[in-house]
Amino acid sequence: MYKLYSMQRSGNSYKVRLALALLNAPYRAIEIDILRGESRTPDFLAMNPSGQVPLLEVESGRYLAESNAILWYVAGGTSLAPDTRIERAEALQWMFFEQHALEPNIGAAYFWLSLVKGGRTLQTHALEDWMERGYAALQVMENHLKIHDYFAAKQLTVADIALYGYTHVADRCDYDLATFPAVRAWLRRIEQTYGFVGMDWRPDAGAHAPAGVGAEV
Repeated sequence: MYKLYSMQRSGNSYKVRLALALLNAPYRAIEIDILRGESRTPDFLAMNPSGQVPLLEVESGRYLAESNAILWYVAGGTSLAPDTRIERAEALQWMFFEQHALEPNIGAAYFWLSLVKGGRTLQTHALEDWMERGYAALQVMENHLKIHDYFAAKQLTVADIALYGYTHVADRCDYDLATFPAVRAWLRRIEQTYGFVGMDWRPDAGAHAPAGVGAEV
């Protein structure tokens, strides 16, 4: 069974929990509060020197960091990972886009405005750039979703999960999605997927979401 070190309110951590829920994959969740320095302890840094969550223990003593790398790993061999070479590359293309265009802007705004007390004051100088670049990323997504239901392989894949993680909390950090109807429709499609769980959902010991789209039966 996997061990997942994550923070409940982290969008990057949520991506992994959502994928595991959709796959009905058993795992043990271990809460790490980065705001209290729990990812900077000697024990945690021995597992992940970058001091970040999420972190997945895939087997005893072997760890995988970076949310999108973890998504790619857990989705292997399921419908969340495209079959063909070009579709896999397209999924990765959007996952790279998420990390360089979406997460550094909407993700940063969410962290400082929603999670850090006094964060708006501390990051006043950065807000304008986050808004401008975040809206630009949302427009790229909107243009794609005007003619596609999903981001790769004409179905739900890890690319959608990667992008969903912070897009669905954009309205909690000053972004207005009113002018992005295709993005809003895509968010609803994700949320209507069998096995979907929200960011606040917590797995109990031995209890997991229903078998979802990528589960093997």
